[in-house]
Amino acid sequence: MTKSILVVDDEASITFALEQLMKAEGYSVQTASSGQQALALNLETHPDLILLDTSLPDRDGYDICQTIRKDAACEHVKIIMMNASSRQIELEKGLACGANSALTKPFSLGSVMQTVKALLAQQTHDKT
Repeated sequence: MTKSILVVDDEASITFALEQLMKAEGYSVQTASSGQQALALNLETHPDLILLDTSLPDRDGYDICQTIRKDAACEHVKIIMMNASSRQIELEKGLACGANSALTKPFSLGSVMQTVKALLAQQTHDKT
């Protein structure tokens, strides 16, 4: 079964690059450019993994992450926070909100793919 990924970022170039990368790896991909759109797509599509930017125009990624974590139907969803700040406190904040991992922008597409594959493999292992 194809794994699904939701890419949430308000920067079109980042969204496009991540969408193309995930599709090239065979994942089903949805994209959102706002927090409200991300939450709606999460409920509609139930992705396996969300790449979630912390800075969005309407709601920050930390709030979105916490909202998703409050929904028992979404407990399987892996969340990778993407943050422009490399400050340790910002990375820890994302993990404290329920993210499974965090990446600092700018990041290499290789590091994104490595993190995505590791989390999805862990998810598959968790189900067995």
